[in-house]
Amino acid sequence: MKGNQPQQGQISYMAPHLSNICDPKHPLRILAEKIPWDYFERELASLYSHTGKPAMPIRLMTGLLILKQMNGLGDETVVEKWVENPYFQYFTGEAEFQWRLPFDPSDFVHFRKRIGVEGVEKILQVSIALHGKKAMEKEIVIDTTVQEANITFPTDSKLHSKIIDQCVKIAKVEGVALRRSYKRTVKKHIMAQRFRRHPKNRKRALSSARQLKTIAGRLLRELERKLSVEQKNRIKEKLALFQRVLQQRQNDKKKIYSLHEPGTCCIGKGKEHKKYEFGLKASIALTRNSGIAVGALCFSNNPYDGHTLPEVIKQVGALRGSSPTGAICDRGYRGKSKIDETRVFTPKSPRKNATAYEKRKARMRFRRRAGIEPIIGHLKKQFGLGRNFLKGNDGSMMNVMLAAAAFNFKKLMRAWALLCVWILRWILPEKINQSYQGSLSEVSS
Repeated sequence: MKGNQPQQGQISYMAPHLSNICDPKHPLRILAEKIPWDYFERELASLYSHTGKPAMPIRLMTGLLILKQMNGLGDETVVEKWVENPYFQYFTGEAEFQWRLPFDPSDFVHFRKRIGVEGVEKILQVSIALHGKKAMEKEIVIDTTVQEANITFPTDSKLHSKIIDQCVKIAKVEGVALRRSYKRTVKKHIMAQRFRRHPKNRKRALSSARQLKTIAGRLLRELERKLSVEQKNRIKEKLALFQRVLQQRQNDKKKIYSLHEPGTCCIGKGKEHKKYEFGLKASIALTRNSGIAVGALCFSNNPYDGHTLPEVIKQVGALRGSSPTGAICDRGYRGKSKIDETRVFTPKSPRKNATAYEKRKARMRFRRRAGIEPIIGHLKKQFGLGRNFLKGNDGSMMNVMLAAAAFNFKKLMRAWALLCVWILRWILPEKINQSYQGSLSEVSS
C-alpha cells in the first residue's frame, strides 16, 4: 500500500517549520523545489497495492535514493545523515525536523526491487529535463568504462575454498552427514597460498591449490549422492555453478569469477596501473558542449564498443525525446559510421583534399570528446560508479543510471551556487554603494 507524504503546509506550535530553518538560497533547497515530485508519485503509484500496511512515502524513498548517490553514501549512512541534516529532511518532503530514523535501511532494497530499472530510468530522465535546452544538443560524446563488481580479486584457490564452505553449509541445512568437513585442512592449504610467487613457496602453493580443488570436487560429489531429488531441484542452479567452476580452465571463455556475482566479466582497458578489471562494461553519453549525462547503460558479456552504440543512441532518444544527429567516439568504436539517423565520428586521417576548415572542425570535435574522460573519473570517485554494491545485472544497470542522474543534479546545484556567488559579488555591492551615495547627498544638502 502506498504511503502518504506529510503535508508541507501544516505548521506546529511545538516545532518550527523546516522552510523557516533552511536557507532559501541553498542549492539543495532550490533543487528540492525544482524537481517535479508529483511525476514520481504518478508514475510509481501503480507499483503499490491497495491493501496491507502503508509503505514509506514515494518522495521520501526517491529523495533519499538521490541523496545517497549524490553524496557517495551507503544505505545505512544516508539514513544517519538524514537525521542530522535539516536540508536532507526538507529535500525529502518533511515539514518539521525529525529526530529518529525514517525507516530501516533494508527498505532501500525493497524499494529498488519495486521500481526496477524502469523506475530508476525515470529519475535519470527528470535529471536531464531539468537542464532544459542545454540537454538537447545535436551532438553527443560516448565512451565506455568498467563498473567494477564488489568482489575480491578472483583466484582459483579462493573460488574452490568458497565452494567447500558452501557445500558444508548446504549439508548442514539439508541434514546431510558428510564424512569430513576438511575445516582444518582447508585452512592449512589457504595459508600456503601466501607469497605463492616466491620461488621457495611456489611448489608448496601449487600442491595446496590442487588439494583444494580435489576437496571441493569430493564434497560436491558426496552431496549429489546423498541429496534427494527434491533437495537437488531446490539448489540445482547452485550445484551447476559449482560444477562449472571446477571444470573451467585457464584459457576458457566466459569464466566464472565470483560465486555471488556469476555475471562478472574480466575486462582489459589497457591501463598501466590496472591491467584487468572485474565487473561489467558501462557506457556513458554526454552532450558535446554542456557535458550533461543524457545516457547511461550497462552491458553483460563484455561486448565490442561499436556494438553498444545502437542501444545507447536509442536510450538517449527515449530520454530526451529526440535522437542525436552525431555521436563522437574514440577509436574503440571503429567499424560504425551511421546508426539510423545518427552519424558516428571516430578519429582518422583527414582526406588529401580536405580544407583547413574541415581539419580544424574535426580537431575541435575530438578535443571535446576527450572531455568525457575526467567526467567518468568523477562518476567513479564521487557518484558510486567505481564499485557497484547492488546485486545482479539489474543492480548494475540501476547503479550506472543513478550515478548519471546524481551527476546531473549536482551539476545544477553547482550552477545555482555560482549564480548566488555572482549576485552577491557584483549586484549587491552596487546597490549598497548607490544607497550609500544617496544618503551622502541627503546629508550634504
